[in-house]
Amino acid sequence: MPLSANNPDRKSWLHVDKNSDFPIQNIPFGVFLTRDDIITIGTRIGDTAIDLGALHQLGYFKDIPLTDDIFLQDSLNDFIADGRKTWRAVRNRIAEVFDADNDSLKNNTKHKETILFRLDEIEMQLPVQIGDYTDFHSSIEHATNVGSMFRDPENALLPNWLHIPIGYHGRSSSIIPSGIPVHRPQGQMLPDGATEPVFGPSKWVDFELEMAFITTDANDLGEPIPTKEAEEYIFGLVLLNDWSSRDIQKWEYVPLGPFLAKNFASSISPWIVTLDALEPYRVESPKPLKPQLDYLKYEGKKSYDINLEVAIQPKGAKETVVSKSNFKYMYWNMVQQLAHHTINGCPINSGDMMGSGTISGPTENSYGSMLELTHNGEKPLKMKDGSERKYINDNDTVIMRGFCEKDGTRIGFGEVSTKLLPVYKKKK
Repeated sequence: MPLSANNPDRKSWLHVDKNSDFPIQNIPFGVFLTRDDIITIGTRIGDTAIDLGALHQLGYFKDIPLTDDIFLQDSLNDFIADGRKTWRAVRNRIAEVFDADNDSLKNNTKHKETILFRLDEIEMQLPVQIGDYTDFHSSIEHATNVGSMFRDPENALLPNWLHIPIGYHGRSSSIIPSGIPVHRPQGQMLPDGATEPVFGPSKWVDFELEMAFITTDANDLGEPIPTKEAEEYIFGLVLLNDWSSRDIQKWEYVPLGPFLAKNFASSISPWIVTLDALEPYRVESPKPLKPQLDYLKYEGKKSYDINLEVAIQPKGAKETVVSKSNFKYMYWNMVQQLAHHTINGCPINSGDMMGSGTISGPTENSYGSMLELTHNGEKPLKMKDGSERKYINDNDTVIMRGFCEKDGTRIGFGEVSTKLLPVYKKKK
């Protein structure tokens, strides 16, 4: 099925600002609460949210085999489970309906009142029910930077790193959409020079600049997914701030890896941008530094040129951009990650989320965490209001943005914005 929704010459009859992340060529998918307190699946063009449940009920998806309630749900899981053929057909039809030359909905005022919402009339929700969450560690720059800080710089990368897409199984209960605040975590830490741990609030709360892909039902127990098929099972991507507590992690991560340092929160952008929408922005992955095993080899361009940035906004002050990076720096790409995840027969389900791991680039201003940007607090960052940051302060808001741009067309992810609140105190 052709990707007609990607036509760069297409214009919409809905207003779209020149620098919008959401032109008619994007058509992301999300879940929102409407002004009538109804949860629906929707999309977005410009600053207009589109109720796909209403669009379907009013007959705009005729001839596409969809169940009556496919968009009348509180998650995208069932729609994602329908597979790429359905995603593509629906996205193409949305592009047709909102094309500047199509009057079918454009001139139907009654239908528009039911289908269209201003952004201030909706409240974005978590787009999928995330059953399982895996976080990878796939940026060679990040792995090298952190390894150099805490180990011999000559042996910054562990022996397995260039052979395996390193990952760990995370938790999904504390994954939240943009706009939901996070409380500073507490836990055990070992202060410098101490021999016994102490308990208290983490002093080194950090962001991790990541992206995550959302999967569809992919395989049976015992069945690997080869790299050449992996993209068929990737619905799309979101921005991911995979919060981290560096002082808690430093004490707990040996021998089994991070636990309380990571499971207090991960924040994602609410609109899932499909792999189809990102098709024009494919680029080559970094060249392997060592030969890779056959099941990790692939053909073609499997990385994407996605510009990323992180800003910190102190309470009552202007934001300061602290990092500018790019998804294309990832050493291990998504098809390799999915192939490795399933080579032992691990089944992948609709709505599973796979984090990229911290995305750092080759220059100091492209590092994807405060740990790297401040060299573990030794080089504080200056904010526009004159204050300094070693890590994230209470009441700071961390904002991550991402977009692709080529030949005058921009496809973006919006943002994931999260405020760090003080340690949780139960209300009396």
